[in-house]
Amino acid sequence: MQKVDSCGFLIFRDDSNKPGKTKRRFLLMRHADRWDLPKGHVDPGEKKKQCALRELQEETGITADDIRIDGDFKFQEKYIVSYKRDAGLKKRKTLTIYLAELIKPVEIELTEHLGFEWFDWQPPHKIQENSIDPLLKQLANYWS
Repeated sequence: MQKVDSCGFLIFRDDSNKPGKTKRRFLLMRHADRWDLPKGHVDPGEKKKQCALRELQEETGITADDIRIDGDFKFQEKYIVSYKRDAGLKKRKTLTIYLAELIKPVEIELTEHLGFEWFDWQPPHKIQENSIDPLLKQLANYWS
């Protein structure tokens, strides 16, 4: 079975107005039928983190200078997908998601999505059972 790698970022920010009190929010992108992360397929010769940074900038306008990457957190999941553009051919997909904090204000630039939203960090989350929820559950354990 053919393999495909996809990488992206879960971006969070602190929206607290009071010193010493954190109000985390995380960014999701809107597709017609679901919420998703800024992510995409790894290009030939590209490293996974390079892919994640490229996709983040392409899909949101957020650059590497706008974030602080958490080098200790990485989410990885493997599953089978079929793509319409490949006539339904099934492929084994490996999804790798990195974590980063937005450290300066950025106006989100939509290029591939219908919209975006900053979701309040209030676990447990019920957003998308097969990908987003397991990621957020792992992150809740990491932050606890």
